[in-house]
Amino acid sequence: MGRPLIIRDLTAEVPVIQGGMGVGISLSGLAGNVAKCGGIGIISTAQIGYQEPGFEEHPIETNLKAIGKHIRRAKEISGGGIVGVNIMVATKRYGEYVKAAAEAGADLIISGAGLPTTLPALAGQAGTKIAPIVSSAKSASVICRLWDRKYNRCPDLVVIEGPKAGGHLGFSLEELERLNEEAYEAEIKAILGIVSQYSEKYQYHIPVVVAGGIYGGEDMRHALGLGADGVQAATRFVTTYECDASKAYKQAYLAAKKEDIQIVKSPVGMPGRAIRNAFIQRAESGELGNSHWKCYQCLEKCSQKDIPYCITDALVNAAKGNLSHGLIFCGANAWRAEKMEHVSEIMEEFRKEFAKM
Repeated sequence: MGRPLIIRDLTAEVPVIQGGMGVGISLSGLAGNVAKCGGIGIISTAQIGYQEPGFEEHPIETNLKAIGKHIRRAKEISGGGIVGVNIMVATKRYGEYVKAAAEAGADLIISGAGLPTTLPALAGQAGTKIAPIVSSAKSASVICRLWDRKYNRCPDLVVIEGPKAGGHLGFSLEELERLNEEAYEAEIKAILGIVSQYSEKYQYHIPVVVAGGIYGGEDMRHALGLGADGVQAATRFVTTYECDASKAYKQAYLAAKKEDIQIVKSPVGMPGRAIRNAFIQRAESGELGNSHWKCYQCLEKCSQKDIPYCITDALVNAAKGNLSHGLIFCGANAWRAEKMEHVSEIMEEFRKEFAKM
């Protein structure tokens, strides 16, 4: 059997982190159940309060309150399992989200969509573990060097997110076309090399997990064979009874064929991966118009006059099941979903594969 995933004083028996999925796809229901089954459950803080009263009028304040509510609820469900949050660096008032999560007792903060240069200072001394998301050796080197120089510390964990991931991607369209599996595996090994230098310096084994395209046990085996300590999987957990998304959202995954999964240009200026539907077709043809410009204060940088639609509107609609007006983010392997499952069944599959190693 392989080694469990150890992050300082946290030990996940099964080296699987459930990836954070916003808006409203991985909240306390999904995260709590993954943590209960020996993995690490991750709540997405992106517009986390969208179902709460007051969200329309005071979105940020409502989100900040909802962070504590969902962390507490996930911990109750997990019965002592590891519960963390994913917070995008691009989030408006990012620092307040980090502080709210740390104060609420999040075990781990995973942060990407930009380089989390200030994360160590924001997380403070709460005991919350912190992990940057990187997609290249260059970004891994920049963040490790900066944290070392400025804060005299190393990451507690590093997440490598590859080109097969879902939602917003840390790659340009050109990079996505160029990066085949072989090239990206070389990048993973280069990142592992950089991280090992800081492991040596700090006399602490910095665990590295690989994300993007991890669907089943064989994907985990492959990633661990490259030298990773664990994996992060998100798409696989959408078609579970415990996932916080609507039934219609889950059904879109079950119905999706390989050719339905495409790269879209998101209003936030990054490529994203989603299931092609009527909403995407209207966006591409310019039919959406800017009919709804109430700002939900989601991103630090957003020019309303230059975007084809509001990303919050599109993701909230999808989470609620209003798919004709919704953007359905997914990973490259969403087409592999054929049936509804329980989180416990998926975790058992990963556990069995892990036991063979």
